[in-house]
Amino acid sequence: MLRMSGISFSIEGRPLFEGASATIPTGHKVGFVGRNGTGKTTLFHLITGELHLDDGAIEKPQRARIGGVAQEAPATEDSLIDTVLAADTERTALLAEADTASDANRIAEIYARLSDIDAYSAEARAAAILHGLGFDAEAQAKPCADFSGGWRMRVALAAVLFSQPEILLLDEPTNYLDLEGTIWLERYLAKYPHTVLVISHDRTLLNRSVNAILHLQDRKLTLYQGNYDTFDTTRRAKLAEQAANAKKQAAARDHMQSYVDRFRYKASKAKQAQSRLKMLERMEPISAAVESRVVGFNFPSPEQLSPPIVKLEEVSVGYDGTPVLRGLDLRIDQDDRIALLGANGQGKSTLSKLLSNRLKPMSGQIVASGKLRIGYFAQHQVDELHLDETPLQHIARALPGLLPGKLRARLAGGGIGAEQADTEVGRLSGGQKARLSMLLATLDAPHLIILDEPTNHLDIESRDALVQALMVYEGAVILVSHDPFLVNAVADRLWLVNDGAVKPFEEDLDTYAKLLLKERGAGGLKAAQSTENKQKKRRQSAQQRQQLVPLKEDVTRSEDRIGKLEQMRDKIDARLAEPGLYEPGSKDKLVQLQGKRHEILEALVRAEGLWLAAQEKLEAAREH
Repeated sequence: MLRMSGISFSIEGRPLFEGASATIPTGHKVGFVGRNGTGKTTLFHLITGELHLDDGAIEKPQRARIGGVAQEAPATEDSLIDTVLAADTERTALLAEADTASDANRIAEIYARLSDIDAYSAEARAAAILHGLGFDAEAQAKPCADFSGGWRMRVALAAVLFSQPEILLLDEPTNYLDLEGTIWLERYLAKYPHTVLVISHDRTLLNRSVNAILHLQDRKLTLYQGNYDTFDTTRRAKLAEQAANAKKQAAARDHMQSYVDRFRYKASKAKQAQSRLKMLERMEPISAAVESRVVGFNFPSPEQLSPPIVKLEEVSVGYDGTPVLRGLDLRIDQDDRIALLGANGQGKSTLSKLLSNRLKPMSGQIVASGKLRIGYFAQHQVDELHLDETPLQHIARALPGLLPGKLRARLAGGGIGAEQADTEVGRLSGGQKARLSMLLATLDAPHLIILDEPTNHLDIESRDALVQALMVYEGAVILVSHDPFLVNAVADRLWLVNDGAVKPFEEDLDTYAKLLLKERGAGGLKAAQSTENKQKKRRQSAQQRQQLVPLKEDVTRSEDRIGKLEQMRDKIDARLAEPGLYEPGSKDKLVQLQGKRHEILEALVRAEGLWLAAQEKLEAAREH
């Protein structure tokens, strides 16, 4: 059980928690929600002990391991599979000790513990997690240094999932996943065997993966049972009830105050008036809950163009003379809402750059309307903002000659208020930076908006506002997003980018998710495949071989273990065969050796049992 009792904490004089309390039962899957900047990540640091409370207490189960994704996996020469396996520090230490241990009892304890923690299926479990997050068998054998920071974040996520801490803390884990990885993670978390607390603005993940919602608002914590939709409905009902009660109380106060004002100085009514006056003084005011409104997005409406606005004919595109996508025959009309499906690295961003004229075709023809204006938003553009300039300076550069008042009005329409307009971009939140980038991309009322992961820094309310803006926008939309809710709400067409081609996907997103999970494995906790040993990783990838190699290694380890114990038994038997050992003065030594032999025989029985179990698993896999 994770219990937070009356916790208070401030940063630079700004209180984030004031007497906040919540209890998370063991094994619960909890989504942690609240507006950006209210202190969700800070609470994680308080739970792990990286920060210390001003007041109150956080109680955790004794000896419970707490795990989270602190940073990306290091760029080392260790393979991805070895990096993930190393996250189970107990298994790593036991295997290392097993190679050097000489005491029979300790050897038996080591292998019994390895059996208890299911150490011999570790490679299979690690491989299944990596596969679910988008790494095939070939990628798993490559060193971490071969991958970019975003991909190494996935490796770090795989490592903490593999280590299975009793309390798993995840802070926006889908921000560095594609849609496919997000769908897999939803199912994995739903089946995770321990407590999960996940900060997320992904409504779909919060509906499919958790059974409770922890809400941070006004420096207090409230735990709601159920998924996000249940929480949202319950909270709105509570707000409505609170507003109704506040209205009733206000009417009652007005009525009593009117009576007091009329009769407090009239002798026959003075007693009743004084009684009502005291009631007014004792009445605890009920405040009508008013949530701060999220400013919407505003995409200017373009003039209508004749269809199609863009047409691709036998187009190939790529980098440095190597095509990534080939033979593209695509058409986009101004009323299209298209979402691009496909794993990272298949070419979704390449297609986005091609359509936005940031990448030229290697062959084929692109026919576009002469008046076509295109707005392009990609996550990297947020990083390209000038951190030492204000949003007002950014928009003034984009719209030279426009009066400051009108520039501020344009910023306000995009959700950048008066205070943020004059704040250096480097001091803005991620969500405010994303709003600024999106505003700059759509200033000239584009006929086509291309959005590549637009929600990474947006909270749930801002994501809802983005959906509303896109639904009324009068141009075409090309969307790349890991947020299933956004894809379902906005897109009416799906294109699958895979194996160098782009083709319409005629089914819906739920069907795509089922196909994906069938390919990657829905559970992850029960491995569907295992990996080859280090010598064969780069040469073979057949599933049968992947399953047999670790099982063979289990048998070999068991045989080695039995061999060591038999050697120790034979040495003691040789000592026991010495005639001098049975002379009167050697009784103590004889008893000691006989006791040692008994311990070795017991360890040998256990080791033979482990060998038999490993052999049966191997034979069962061969038959299968």
